[in-house]
Amino acid sequence: MGAARDVDTVVVAGGLGYADAMLYSQTVAQVQRLAARARRVASVCTGAFVLAEAGLLDGRRATTHWAYCAPLATAYPAVRVEADAIFVRDGKFVTAAGVTAGVDLALALVEEDHGADLARQVARWLVVFLQRPGGQSQFSTWSLAAPADDALRRLVGDIAADLLIPAIAERLSISPRHVGRVFARELGMSPGRYVERARIEAARMLLENGRDGVETIARRYGFGTAETMRRAFLRQLNVPPSAYRDRFASTAIDCDRRLPWTPPSCTTTR
Repeated sequence: MGAARDVDTVVVAGGLGYADAMLYSQTVAQVQRLAARARRVASVCTGAFVLAEAGLLDGRRATTHWAYCAPLATAYPAVRVEADAIFVRDGKFVTAAGVTAGVDLALALVEEDHGADLARQVARWLVVFLQRPGGQSQFSTWSLAAPADDALRRLVGDIAADLLIPAIAERLSISPRHVGRVFARELGMSPGRYVERARIEAARMLLENGRDGVETIARRYGFGTAETMRRAFLRQLNVPPSAYRDRFASTAIDCDRRLPWTPPSCTTTR
């Protein structure tokens, strides 16, 4: 690696070879030299271990893939590991969780440098959400399991219904105390948590693809009011419904609104 005089952004990629990279003194030394010159320094997934080995994350907040957060915290106790974030920014250092979180990080950097409109266009071409907030949980988008029990499946399928514990108990003909046990056994979580997540998932789809107002969506999916839905979105996604929808607005691209580069689909035949 040659010497670099003007460095804007240093990105250390992750991968299964991270252990070898962090133990290779020349690599670590070069990362230290480049980081000293750079405007910002980032890592994706296990690339955080290389930054930590270089001493660049000491006293800083950082993250990595959830499966490696505990090893990172154990190996480098001076690093304040945040195990449930998509990406974490601390000063000029930004660390991302897994590979797809690196896309979120890259889009955030594009928006930071070139504005939200270009970042939305890039996200649209990548067919990804622009962009999941950095503090969002690594587990914030779910593939909710369907319960094996037929009666419970029918019940939770009607997410706009009254799904408070007394109503659930009555519809399943069980005691209110037993409701929690059934949900834990079938779905691995409490009734309230499952219902909120299911409603948010349904609302997300309509926010992304529909034109109904937030108040209408909140009533349709059992939140009752827009404020209740807003609080649920903030709890689970760290972003309110209106901002979630805005991230999908004005992202349509055609050949008359070109990016600095031209995607193949916009290439015209001469």
